[in-house]
Amino acid sequence: MVHEGVLLESPTMRASIADRTEALDKVKALSLLSDGTHVTTSMVAHYFEVGLKTIKSLIHDHRAELEGNGYRVLTGTELGSFKELSSVDKHAGRHLALFTRRTVLNVAMLLRDSVVAAQVRHYLLDAEARHRFPQGSRPVENSVVHNLVEWLDERIERSVAEQLAQYDTRMARVAEDSVRAVLAQTVVPLLNHAVRADGEQRREMSEIRRELARIDRALRARMPANGMTAVDAMTPREFEDHVAGLCRRDGCVGVTGCDARDPGDGDGHGPRLGGAGSTDLLGRAADGRTLVVRCGHIAPYRKVESEDVRRFVGMAKDEYEADVALFVTAATFTSAALDLAVRHGVTAVHRRLLEAWSGGATLHVLR
Repeated sequence: MVHEGVLLESPTMRASIADRTEALDKVKALSLLSDGTHVTTSMVAHYFEVGLKTIKSLIHDHRAELEGNGYRVLTGTELGSFKELSSVDKHAGRHLALFTRRTVLNVAMLLRDSVVAAQVRHYLLDAEARHRFPQGSRPVENSVVHNLVEWLDERIERSVAEQLAQYDTRMARVAEDSVRAVLAQTVVPLLNHAVRADGEQRREMSEIRRELARIDRALRARMPANGMTAVDAMTPREFEDHVAGLCRRDGCVGVTGCDARDPGDGDGHGPRLGGAGSTDLLGRAADGRTLVVRCGHIAPYRKVESEDVRRFVGMAKDEYEADVALFVTAATFTSAALDLAVRHGVTAVHRRLLEAWSGGATLHVLR
């Protein structure tokens, strides 16, 4: 028997058996529209158990041959009239493709990736063989013809295999080229940017570490072994600079002084806490919060009064809208002053806390 590949490759062979439409129902019942003659594209796809795109692709590749076997597309008035006479959905699109049984048989002889189509081709070739050599008769012995048919079958199988292999190779090459193009246009630039950004961040981190080390060395150089004794000996300006350095060490930025010290109240007791400005330092914490600091440099035996804290609260909260308010002193606070600070969210840095802060500890509120 002739190999089914002959039907796939030979238009002449297909044309010679294009009228054998009974083969369709021998393999599988073909449902028709109500006119008893036509089927739609979706009905053809359902018959051959393939996707709609497969049928549309085959029509695109073999349209002329299919039209010669009854394929047509209805539009306009012709389509409207056909909808009235058939079971086609009245709300279908503006065009409708129709196949006759002959057209469907033509599709069966062209469609490669369908089990149903292969069965139809086998039936056609079996029927053709039976037609040429009826039961009881013997075909004429002709070794040349026999060898020619065998050679033709072998050539067809080899050609189909080579074409499929080339198709697979081309598809793999196209897929690889597509992936490479996508990687080159998207992933590689992102990786390059990430490498550059990582390098810049590493350099910035190194610079920050060096700056912190320098500040730490400077602070330690200004803090002799006798600890708070050196702080007590500082002038108000030195004390303010010392506190500013501690803030910067803990990550604060833009820490600058604002001249808020009061020259005194004339009572002979020296500078009064909480003068007109009640604020000595302004800046921002490492996370961007507004920082306001009052540096209360008084003798260690004195205490910060609640009135001093009240003036600072009014300035820090109302004037500067501080997120972090520090009242730093080398002395201590009265109980009333501590209570007032807690109620208004002010961190009271007393003598012992300042000693720990100066020794390298970090204030909890600045973390």
